[in-house]
Amino acid sequence: MEIKQTKRGGRQGRLAQRAARSPVEPCPPGQSGGQYRPLNDTELESIYAAALRILSELGMGEVPDRLRSDLLAAGAIEAKEPAKQGRLLFPATLVENAIAAAAKTFILHGRDPARSIEVGGQRVYFGTGGAAVQTLDIDSGDYRPSTLQDLHNFTRLQDALANVAWFTRCCIATDVADPFDLDVNTAYALLRNTSKPTATAFTLAEHVGPIVEMLDIAAGGVGAFAARPFMKAHISPVISPMRYGEDAVAVVYECIQHNIPMSCITAAQAGATAPATLAGFLAQSLAETLASLVMVHAIKPSHPMIFSNWPLVIDLRSGAFAGGGGETALMNAASAQLSNWLGLPSGVASSMTDAKALDAQYGVEKGMTSLAAALAGGNLIYESSGMTAALLGASFEAFVLDDEMHAHSYRMLRGIEVSQATLGFEAICEAVLGEGHFLGTQQTYAAMERDYFYPSLADRQEPRTWSLSGGQDAWQRAKQRARELLETHQPCYLSDEQDRQIRARFKIF
Repeated sequence: MEIKQTKRGGRQGRLAQRAARSPVEPCPPGQSGGQYRPLNDTELESIYAAALRILSELGMGEVPDRLRSDLLAAGAIEAKEPAKQGRLLFPATLVENAIAAAAKTFILHGRDPARSIEVGGQRVYFGTGGAAVQTLDIDSGDYRPSTLQDLHNFTRLQDALANVAWFTRCCIATDVADPFDLDVNTAYALLRNTSKPTATAFTLAEHVGPIVEMLDIAAGGVGAFAARPFMKAHISPVISPMRYGEDAVAVVYECIQHNIPMSCITAAQAGATAPATLAGFLAQSLAETLASLVMVHAIKPSHPMIFSNWPLVIDLRSGAFAGGGGETALMNAASAQLSNWLGLPSGVASSMTDAKALDAQYGVEKGMTSLAAALAGGNLIYESSGMTAALLGASFEAFVLDDEMHAHSYRMLRGIEVSQATLGFEAICEAVLGEGHFLGTQQTYAAMERDYFYPSLADRQEPRTWSLSGGQDAWQRAKQRARELLETHQPCYLSDEQDRQIRARFKIF
């Protein structure tokens, strides 16, 4: 009788309860990974040993003069063989000293301290990345060149998404031609529209100092940003195979001078700029990312650096970059495992689906690659929100769909809490000897909020109800949700005075 009354009288209340945010978060960001280990201990040792041999016997080429001096002072050696002329060799002791001195955990600050995250250990956070030159238009459904307005819109959209832990600019404003204006307006869009930890890229070293002036205005005064940096830099100082990039190295020096945390990204491509064999690829890619760490160590030991070893895959039949697939999932999981095995804060890439539409391919590739990276313990999982078309595109609908996907991943990482209370022997006896079901018991009420995530986009209705309510697919529901957020979430994290000062100093579009 009690069950029938509940069904008749409580439907509206239950619907309202489901729509409301749970008082207990069943799947918060920052869960522990490390359950998936694609490499055994012997394989980890072998890949690391191969990387050390590559660095000590082949070394790095095209070393800029300033960096060459610092590396030699730190213990690097000039290669003597004519075929290796100009290359610097890194003895194993130099590499191991850099690993030992590296920052193992550190805070990525948000403008809002409550949104700061601690990087390192086995903690897993999903975030963004990419430099999409095209945006999937939310109205037409067609791809078009990304604009500065798109960047502002993406930034404020993700600001409302709980499972995007930090925001790296996800698209390039193709309507801003001047490189300095582009870097300035990109940083401004992040400052204005989110209080999460952020990240950007600097085209040239001379752009860093002026942009730090803008960050100081937002932080409260000269030097305030360096005291608590809330924006990190994405830099690729190593060009595969095995050489430094002069412009990027110059950016590294400027970032270190201004106390900007860095993600030093290695992005080799299997069969093109790195071996096609997966083990050989991992060895070279690890060596290249270690070369970035040694560089930072030679300039300023222990400077905060995300060890961002991103194994990328190409389709060897066509040469096209492949953002989805089992190899991508496997390689980034192995990279996360290697980085964590070395005790270094890890960054890997996932959810780089090759799909152009939000279709079955999109779902399979995104779910597979992001979950593998999370289960392997990637600390920062880049590209995991909003990206489509093998990083060429970004989508508003994809952002909200991916946010829900991340919640499921965090729930899996959280695992199962086993205790006398959750085993519930007394509750089982009470149900079996009493009502014969568990509906409405205190244990069920407690568990339904604590242990279960209830998606808002995934459809769980039976087919007839789904059809009568409009029969929307996930893309349509995501489009509706994205539009709602873009209409209603209009943050501005700059005061009028801060905005006035920035506009007086910089060309803000």
